Amino acid sequence: ATAEEPPKKKPKAGEGAADGRPRRMPIEKYRSFQDWYQIPFDDKWPQRSWPSKRVTTAPRWCSVDLRDGNQALINPMNHEKKLRLFCHLLSLGYKEIEVGFPAASQTDFDFCRYIIDNGLVPDDVWIQVLTQAREPLIRRTIEGVRGAKNIVLHMYNSTSELQRRVVFQADRNKIKQLAVDGIKLLRQLTDSELKGHNVRLEYSPESFTGTELDFALDVCEAVCDAWGPTKENKVILNLPSTVEMCTPNVYADQIEWMAAHLSRRELVCLSLHPHNDRGTGIAAAELALMAGGGRG
Repeated sequence: ATAEEPPKKKPKAGEGAADGRPRRMPIEKYRSFQDWYQIPFDDKWPQRSWPSKRVTTAPRWCSVDLRDGNQALINPMNHEKKLRLFCHLLSLGYKEIEVGFPAASQTDFDFCRYIIDNGLVPDDVWIQVLTQAREPLIRRTIEGVRGAKNIVLHMYNSTSELQRRVVFQADRNKIKQLAVDGIKLLRQLTDSELKGHNVRLEYSPESFTGTELDFALDVCEAVCDAWGPTKENKVILNLPSTVEMCTPNVYADQIEWMAAHLSRRELVCLSLHPHNDRGTGIAAAELALMAGGGRG
């Protein structure tokens, strides 16, 4: 540099370069997922075994495509579109179909009532409905499915470290109690208002991939305690990759760890729900099937 040309300032992360070159990506502001999230080997899970396994049978398939009532879509499906898709899913052979979130919108509620009241659900098909762990929503959900022959009640609440800290501002005990209270209410309403119906429970610790494994296990065990699974009527524990936070092999490790540590593994169906924000949803599902998942 000369007196007429002062030295060029090196751009900081996030700043544009003086000569128009792309600015440097501020990658140092992100911490590595596995720097804080641990999947420990122990006496119940001394080593991962899923890499040597093969997928030789199809899982239990459950379509969740109709559940757009809580998805904040710009153009959500109306009744006619939902009905066409429901009939198409039946023609494809699905035996478990999540038909809506009855408490999330009038459209979803009315659609659930329509297919039940008009006898459109075959006797060998289970319709599934989603609800958060909140009493008014749970009660509305029960209203939405009354009269159906086969029902899967799917309740969820977020358990992740981030949402506990930022959204709920609650500790582990309060989050677990939220789940337990919701399941107890579902159990009570099932026994009092859904007599003569076939009812299964599905529970999702939302943002499972961001939930410490010991806490995810603790909540799932408490949910099973509150519901009371049997060999004839297993609890479905759905372990969603709500946010893809790492590579698919890590999700497989999480599933295998849970399968190894559940105290009533024979009374539980492990269900998979990988999202695709990193573009690895299919890979995560396939590896998790190898790791012990049985439904997707």
